[in-house]
Amino acid sequence: MNKLLSAVVLIYITLLFPSLANAQAEQQIKAEIQKKLGPNVKVKSVSATPVTGLYEVLVGNEIFYTDASGKYLIQGEIIELASGKNITEQRQTDLNRIKWTDLNQANAIKTVRGNGSRQLAVFSDPNCGYCKRLEKSLQQLDNVTVYTYLIPILGADSLQKSKQILCSADPYKAYIDWMINGTAPSGKTDCNTPLDKNTAFAKTYGITGTPTLFFTDGSRFPGAVQITDIEKKFSTLK
Repeated sequence: MNKLLSAVVLIYITLLFPSLANAQAEQQIKAEIQKKLGPNVKVKSVSATPVTGLYEVLVGNEIFYTDASGKYLIQGEIIELASGKNITEQRQTDLNRIKWTDLNQANAIKTVRGNGSRQLAVFSDPNCGYCKRLEKSLQQLDNVTVYTYLIPILGADSLQKSKQILCSADPYKAYIDWMINGTAPSGKTDCNTPLDKNTAFAKTYGITGTPTLFFTDGSRFPGAVQITDIEKKFSTLK
């Protein structure tokens, strides 16, 4: 038993100490990079990459790289030549991913077409031209449930229109009338709306532009995504 126990302890130490050394190195590099970038830039994390001696530096949700001494800050992508895999792109996708359950559907304008089996969340500003273009494309989708979260990030008029849309008797109709038909919303703006909650969510998850789409696997698609790309993504979720 003593020999067996000793062997187990030896294996544990062998596995543990390299990880502790790596963690210590990463913390030292993080401190060095943070010192050089200054207090106005927050370094979220530093972690080893598959490339020996190269470390990922995460600033917000932006990816940079550095050497083991923290002397250089490198912008660019890591691509594995053997497979063609873009490691940086995959990492960025993972960073941008959310949990679908984190979305509070009660704060969205909900519309269902067909059987509603496919689900999609859209963050939109009523004065966003690309959002209007996207909304026209979304009309082509069938068997879908779309949750539209208004975030008035383009100014006071966006806030006014968002309130008027959400305070109307039929928010979805008011939204479509404006986004597709050009009929401006009107009416009251003093009802309780989820705009503050939507804006807070956007800030927490780094949603800085509209439109931004999310699928049930948590993946994020920014911009006026083509309908073919949306259908392609849906096909991977089946």
